[in-house]
Amino acid sequence: MTDTALAGASSDQAAPGRTKRPTSRPAAKPHGQWKVDGTAPLNANETWKQEDNGLNVRERIESVYSKHGFDSIDGTDLHGRFRWWGLYTQRKPGIDGGKTATLEPHELEDKYFMLRVRIDGGALTTEQLRVIGQISVDFGRDSADLTDRQNIQLHWIRVEDVPEIWRRLESVDLSTTEACGDVPRVILGSPVAGIAKDELIDPTQLIHELAERFIGDPELANLPRKFKTAITGHPSQDVVHEINDVALVGLVHPELGIGYDLWVGGALSTNPMLGKRLGAFVRPDQAADVWLGVTSIFRDYGYRRMRTKARLKFLLADWGPVKFRQVLEDEYLGYKLDDGPAAPKPSTPGDHIGVHEQKDGRFFIGATPLAGRLSGSQLVKLADTLEARGSQRLRTTPHQKLVVLDVPKDQVEPLVAELDALGLSARPSVFRRGTIACTGIEYCKLAIVETKVTAATAVAELERRLADLVESEQLPQALSLHINGCPNSCARIQTADIGLKGMMLPTPDGDPTPGFQVHLGGGLASNSREEAGLGRTVRGLKVTAEDLPDYVERVVRKFVADHTEGQTFAEWAFAADEGDLQ
Repeated sequence: MTDTALAGASSDQAAPGRTKRPTSRPAAKPHGQWKVDGTAPLNANETWKQEDNGLNVRERIESVYSKHGFDSIDGTDLHGRFRWWGLYTQRKPGIDGGKTATLEPHELEDKYFMLRVRIDGGALTTEQLRVIGQISVDFGRDSADLTDRQNIQLHWIRVEDVPEIWRRLESVDLSTTEACGDVPRVILGSPVAGIAKDELIDPTQLIHELAERFIGDPELANLPRKFKTAITGHPSQDVVHEINDVALVGLVHPELGIGYDLWVGGALSTNPMLGKRLGAFVRPDQAADVWLGVTSIFRDYGYRRMRTKARLKFLLADWGPVKFRQVLEDEYLGYKLDDGPAAPKPSTPGDHIGVHEQKDGRFFIGATPLAGRLSGSQLVKLADTLEARGSQRLRTTPHQKLVVLDVPKDQVEPLVAELDALGLSARPSVFRRGTIACTGIEYCKLAIVETKVTAATAVAELERRLADLVESEQLPQALSLHINGCPNSCARIQTADIGLKGMMLPTPDGDPTPGFQVHLGGGLASNSREEAGLGRTVRGLKVTAEDLPDYVERVVRKFVADHTEGQTFAEWAFAADEGDLQ
């Protein structure tokens, strides 16, 4: 029965002798799916995206805006199409978090930009690193943040300097193309691709193929919303695949050999959903076509009427994995994929911190800055340091870390010491290792609270306060603390042992103060848990930024005192009474 036929139907029976008045309900509004509803735009964002592809703004940046300055920028370009080239206006200094939701974008923004350098697979040479660092020094007030999507973000960028920045980046095969916007964002890749002794399959060539073929392609540059990809061939499952729109996870099929398990529809933000396996085994020679098929489904069937419902996760939730796979195979691939098993539980941590032998006998070193915060000067110095120790390659990670490759054995310990002097610890504390933080109110127009300094302060305090638990070896080996400046979860708060969502909290004197809602016990598949799960929220459990170290110390000591043998923090947090988590 069609929706039209159903509209006049009712299960109620009319009373004898009376004619029942037909009832009707409003027809469902179209979702704006191109293959269902047509391509007529249903909101302002869809209108300007169709009027002029976001990729086209580059020419105007180079020929007009960089020559005439910030005030010459068209408003739609500024707040829309600039993102297609990795540019967002940053927050004006001095605006407190209580005003984030009440001011208009033009009131919040400064005449400077955040610039995101796209680094597919996290792969960098020392030459590329030096170029990024020098751009930061010359044009970005020495700012540089590692993101949890393997990019490097710079701040304080003027539009006048953007063409020269692009020239320098492109001279070393880097770009900002589609680093933001309703496009295929950076492709997450295993930081140890091609060098790990236990790697199942090297996805490097696949990542290169996808980037070369499809990034900057106008046919894929108008998606309903952002589209995130993760690909790994390492058994640690090191690319947070469960929270990406499409992910390929390496595994060995018992009959077909090595290939990928296909995941679709993961994303967090204010309505978190974990990705779903389609139960399909993807052979290496099918992987690029499968990626294109999933991306094209999103373009053609994704919801475009409401941006709050425009991520792929909402389509998957309505269709389910079975229908999604059927549409992928029948309409986009033209062949059936083989059924496949799930990848086994990881046996090693996926952040790659520490010293590890490569398959060629050299070593890689995973090191962590503090919550991803670095500077351009540090990046330049790091490039020099690595080259002096025989390394010319490194990788960024989805955990705001760096992995240095190809270190000769006799250079490992000298390099570990030099990295430490640069603020990059290869043997960090549990808290430094497990802490990530988003950009926060320092630069982000959406943020409500400060994050980077809050994270650094918390880590230093916890290292000092919980030294006794370190000495007695009672701290868990891994404990993640994720700090986010707003509800949008760029720092993945729902998938942390302790996740903190920024908000303003009331105080006894009536003045709001920065603080956080607490999520506990979340995590992605790892060597300490079988599968991903979202954290638990306890009604009323909020903590001010000032009291954050007190709270974390209290809850960690409660865990140490109360947990059972072999119980992880996440397991304990879900089993504990609410009173034990306060």
